[in-house]
Amino acid sequence: MCGIVGAVAQRNIVSVLIEGLRRLEYRGYDSCGVAVLANGEPRRARSVARVADLDEQVRDTKLAGETGIAHTRWATHGAPVTDNAHPIFSRDTLAIVHNGIIENYEPLREMLRGKGYEFVSQTDTEVIAHLIHSLYRGDLFAAVRETVRQLHGAYAIAVLHKDQPHTVVGARQGSPLVVGLGDGENFLASDALALAGSTDRFIFLEEGDVCELKLDGVRIVDRDGEPAPREVRQVAAYGGAVELGPYRHFMQKEIFEQPRAISDTIPQADAFDPSLFGDDAPKVFGKIDSLLILACGTSYYSGLTAKYWLESIAKIPTQVEIASEYRYRDSVPNPNALVVVISQSGETADTLAALKHAQSLGHVHTLSVCNVGTSAMVRQTEFTFLTHAGREIGVASTKAFTTQLVALFVLALTLARIRGHLSDAQESSYLKQLRHLPAALNSVLALEPQIIAWSEEFSRKENALFLGRGLHYPIALEGALKLKEISYIHAEAYPAGELKHGPLALVTEAMPVVTVAPNDALLEKLKSNIQEVRARGGQLYVFADSDTRIVNAEGLHVIRMPEHYGLLSPILHVVPLQLLAYHTACARGTDVDKPRNLAKSVTVE
Repeated sequence: MCGIVGAVAQRNIVSVLIEGLRRLEYRGYDSCGVAVLANGEPRRARSVARVADLDEQVRDTKLAGETGIAHTRWATHGAPVTDNAHPIFSRDTLAIVHNGIIENYEPLREMLRGKGYEFVSQTDTEVIAHLIHSLYRGDLFAAVRETVRQLHGAYAIAVLHKDQPHTVVGARQGSPLVVGLGDGENFLASDALALAGSTDRFIFLEEGDVCELKLDGVRIVDRDGEPAPREVRQVAAYGGAVELGPYRHFMQKEIFEQPRAISDTIPQADAFDPSLFGDDAPKVFGKIDSLLILACGTSYYSGLTAKYWLESIAKIPTQVEIASEYRYRDSVPNPNALVVVISQSGETADTLAALKHAQSLGHVHTLSVCNVGTSAMVRQTEFTFLTHAGREIGVASTKAFTTQLVALFVLALTLARIRGHLSDAQESSYLKQLRHLPAALNSVLALEPQIIAWSEEFSRKENALFLGRGLHYPIALEGALKLKEISYIHAEAYPAGELKHGPLALVTEAMPVVTVAPNDALLEKLKSNIQEVRARGGQLYVFADSDTRIVNAEGLHVIRMPEHYGLLSPILHVVPLQLLAYHTACARGTDVDKPRNLAKSVTVE
């Protein structure tokens, strides 16, 4: 969460900073700001609205400078008000932007108050600003290095000082930061995407690195202060404007992009070969005896779905853990397990921390399922499967989720093949089903008009239950999450068999109950659960496969899915749940693409 852009150049770089913020706004949109050195003095503009408002301010005040830093914020310490917006100043000589959380900010703040520093914000960032100022002796690079040695927590920072024009100093620990190399100018950002169009040459800073940007070059040292040569990578970071086309919101557009995204993610190979995951995978995959999946949010639900596939098809024990919980409990490591981490951005702080914890315990074999090939997660795992969802602008994930499911299904089949549980005929059949998925999804998307009719009813509710069984329970969880995220309706999901163990007490005619009803081995059990709801006067909204013989009746509303899709059914059934959440949010008038209190990339713990 939060986004940083910085630059040193021999031209006015305000437009570069503002454009970088536009591209990083998905990381946080509680406030934003930009600071430059103008005539030897730091000047800034800040807004608690969106980047477009900041751009207007900058134009109105004619803010300009050749050295600058900028930030878009997801609030942690302090409310989203102007005084807490970055950049933060220290005594009008130094400006800083910061991503992350400083855990020891309170004792540092008391120490700095004792030195006469006045705090005007509630942020932990202001502690860093004043600490650097207190340690500054004419060398900003040295002051930042001394400062970060005193910080506990996660951070990515960019700092400028009025006495050192054409200099920006950056540092990172637990939060991503990249250096962009230009011709007589250099850049800093949270994501290479922010700098597309300015450079395609990047250095991805490592944990503990401190860097100094000047016009003629970049200096980097590691956490011990030793010179750190880092690889320069050429990255074609696409930064062009993403157009909405005929869609109202990016989320709707991304829902409808899923057939193409899935098609792009499905391997073109004619067999499920381990080399799809890395050169050494054929040797390693044959030795693993279990899987440990670590993820958060939507990605966690993709892992829960994959557990069914991995244990059913590949016959391999699989454990799925919420990454933010995993490293805070005692666990029993298994060096023969494959640790799978899942993240759209590859920068999810909790998942990265869980990955490092697993490695510290002796887990040597790791695999990332990720949508960003240059991410920290991809760089830190032994194996990788890249999804090809393309840029996902909407905060609520849609196409990233379904492409993760495709990747994990491919993993399950690959392990099944290695372990001798997949015949040639089965392999051919699964390949055929995968390649038919885009067409099947197009048929599901055609249900949108019926779902819109349901959404009008949902928009007047404040609570909802979602039910699923077996393989589709995680899909019910994902459907409830989507409704919560963008419509702000409280929603919970349960395995349908758990209904009578407590949740049934919530069922009244005011409580809509959304049910995922595929024609699988648990259908008759699910029908019994449906009757339990009807007997209590509940209103059921059922997405049923065409041959389930579940029909419209009093209190029972049914939308028929085009076809049953076996083990791949979750990928089809989640799409109408996405559409239901989307159209309900539209009916309620919420900010669909940027829901309150959320950000796209969760880079703080």
